[in-house]
Amino acid sequence: MDCVILDGQPLTLAEIESVSLADCPVAVAPAALVRVARSRALIEEILAAGQTVYGVNTGFGKLSDVRIPPGSLAQLQTNLVRSHAGGVGQPLSEAESRAMLLLRANVLAKGFSGCRPELVELLVALLNAGVHPVIPEKGSVGASGDLAPLAHLALVAIGEGEAFYRGERMAGGEALRRAGLAPIVLAAKEGLALLNGTQAMTAVGALAVARARRVAQLADLAGAMSLEALMG
Repeated sequence: MDCVILDGQPLTLAEIESVSLADCPVAVAPAALVRVARSRALIEEILAAGQTVYGVNTGFGKLSDVRIPPGSLAQLQTNLVRSHAGGVGQPLSEAESRAMLLLRANVLAKGFSGCRPELVELLVALLNAGVHPVIPEKGSVGASGDLAPLAHLALVAIGEGEAFYRGERMAGGEALRRAGLAPIVLAAKEGLALLNGTQAMTAVGALAVARARRVAQLADLAGAMSLEALMG
């Protein structure tokens, strides 16, 4: 597989597994970037018009009726990411971290999340540079989304948290620096765009299915060869 192109369409198990093993680079389809830009323009229009929209210029949850002033919108998104990065336990494998990055970037490439194209491109750049966020294995809240795992992923994008880079665990900002990448300053809606989803359970599940299929195929081959050797 030469390259995986993200256009918001469902990814195959082969694509997810190939990228998770760093076997091929990733790129975003130009048409997807156009959709993302249009979606972002809508958010900017909402802000310019002074409309009140949940998650864009309001608090979250029980604070949804609190209007956030324009000058604090970027800090709101950063605080959202930091506050949800409360996962515990051993980190997911680098393959699972890569699969999460791939799946999250592909969701944003659909053009429904209101983020900037730069954010999608940064997630892809992390993949291609081999910067893998340290994501604790415990912390998902199930049907409400993988908020904690995705928050740990998002931390690295803003230069915080931790990441594995070339086999070494280090601060997220240092990993970006060594890879020649710059952290992004989240704009209105972008923290929410990074956190709302189920890419942790999808990544872990997809890789488990891919491994199970390969084991089943190997079992068939081993059984057939054994039968032939025994002249069954």
